[in-house]
Amino acid sequence: MPEDLFPAAETTTAPLDPAADYSHGAAWMQGRIVPMSEARLPVNDWGVTRSDAVYDVAPVWDGAFVGLDRYLDRFMASLDWVRMEIPVDREGVREILHRIVAASGLRESYVAMVCTRGLPLIPGTRDPRTCRQNFYCWCVPYIWVIPQEVAERGARLFVPTGEEAVRRIPEQSLNPRAKNYHWADFTQALMQGLDEGYDTAAVLDMEGNVSEGPGFNLFAVTGDRLVTPARGVLEGRTRGVVMELAESLGLQVEARALPLEEFLEADEVFLSTTGGGPAPIVDVNGRVFGNGAPGTRTLALKEAYRRWLTEGPEREPVNYG
Repeated sequence: MPEDLFPAAETTTAPLDPAADYSHGAAWMQGRIVPMSEARLPVNDWGVTRSDAVYDVAPVWDGAFVGLDRYLDRFMASLDWVRMEIPVDREGVREILHRIVAASGLRESYVAMVCTRGLPLIPGTRDPRTCRQNFYCWCVPYIWVIPQEVAERGARLFVPTGEEAVRRIPEQSLNPRAKNYHWADFTQALMQGLDEGYDTAAVLDMEGNVSEGPGFNLFAVTGDRLVTPARGVLEGRTRGVVMELAESLGLQVEARALPLEEFLEADEVFLSTTGGGPAPIVDVNGRVFGNGAPGTRTLALKEAYRRWLTEGPEREPVNYG
């Protein structure tokens, strides 16, 4: 795609507006950093009208990005998978992410990088190759996917079952490894679960295996064996960290198909997410684990993750100066 379709890379150094308030979040759009409340997209961007977008989210904790290279790896791979291009290289993305967090002053933040298909250069066409991609980044105060008080007591998870139950979009239709906004299946399951009094929801795949939930991966612990679904799921960056930590704690880690029956018979189950790390699950469809209390293996992994987040080797301090 011609380079002149994009803003120049040097526009990432555009000065901040000294009168603007970035404390509730900041966004980089077309070379300018603006308050999150002023970030805008065209209503006919294909990211809006067709959910044709990929994104990734990295955490900032205690003033430092943690594991940022893991998220950049996946974002760049997602762009390749969906045939999108952005106006800056990998290090340019890193620079933008650091700049928006520094502008916001946030010490704990949820930081996103996004690329939409954008707008076609030929009005009315349905040829995605003619679109000029729209790349932008934003940060807001840290988001807990599972609220802290729920994670402390253990979450209650709903998984729709039965012939008419919503199932995960098959990977033959949508590559789940490219992090995307296609959440219609998750949203249906989540609304059903919340209506039933559960804290969150996950879905099965078309074969009846456990898949994932909105923004999190799932795990089952039986004895010294830890199992997580392998196909039809986003390969979560926190999922990868948890698998590494589990091995360091002496657990045998398996990534494979996880039937619902096996999931329900496990000693412990939990989820993992960038927005909070490992979180215990104490109830799945009424099946109570550990007498309703978080399991010891899960708590050990939660503590190991906390140390990785706060003291680990993948911290990358933000220069707030």
